[in-house]
Amino acid sequence: MGDNRPVFQRIADDLRRQIDEGTLPVGARIPSRSELKRAYEASDQTVDRAVRVLKAAGYAEGQFGRGVFVTDRAPIGTLLRSTGAVDSPFAARIALEGSPDGAPLTWEASSTTAPASDRVARRLCIVPGTGVIRSVYEYLANRQPVQLATSWEPLAITEGTDVVFPECGPYARRGVRGRMAAIGIRVVRAEERVGSRPASSAEAEALGCSPGQCVTVVERTHFDADGRAVETSDIVVRADRWRLAYDIGFV
Repeated sequence: MGDNRPVFQRIADDLRRQIDEGTLPVGARIPSRSELKRAYEASDQTVDRAVRVLKAAGYAEGQFGRGVFVTDRAPIGTLLRSTGAVDSPFAARIALEGSPDGAPLTWEASSTTAPASDRVARRLCIVPGTGVIRSVYEYLANRQPVQLATSWEPLAITEGTDVVFPECGPYARRGVRGRMAAIGIRVVRAEERVGSRPASSAEAEALGCSPGQCVTVVERTHFDADGRAVETSDIVVRADRWRLAYDIGFV
């Protein structure tokens, strides 16, 4: 039977197989557009589309003026998720490959007031446009970009308290549970929804990957004892370099 795959997909699959098998090792240059055109009797557009597929999957990256090269896709490490982990907007302990004791997280953050978008309002069960504190985080492990996070908390809950800004004041860096406890709110559970999508240009620049490359996205929301959403976060990590591991305890 003939191969019914589109030509661009056949080119991408063949290159992917060569990378997986080591025929094209990390750092090797992908055959040029003219070489691929001759080999597959394909047009410029078809070859370019195949290469875009490789880039989006994290198999290759372009270097200006030099060509397209095979990238290192070996996992950097694992983000270990558990109720006992550090309570940050993305509660996790990091285990780097070859470093079983884990690695410390460092991060930079900034917070501003903002109106809740429709999407954020749905997750917090508030009216769109209601005031929230929006905090943007960039996390590093051993100086390597690990994750990006954006957190939203209703101003109606924290305004006028010592915890209104997550990274400032006497309860800075206490995490959602610790900060909310300081103002008499008991956070009892968190809900996470994990998905994937292409990285935006800004995310790709921050995480050191190509725009359009697949990232893992976690939508996380904290709830108090009354079932009220007190915080929600979007967390973004590179899908090709980091794994998520969940330690689920039973009581």
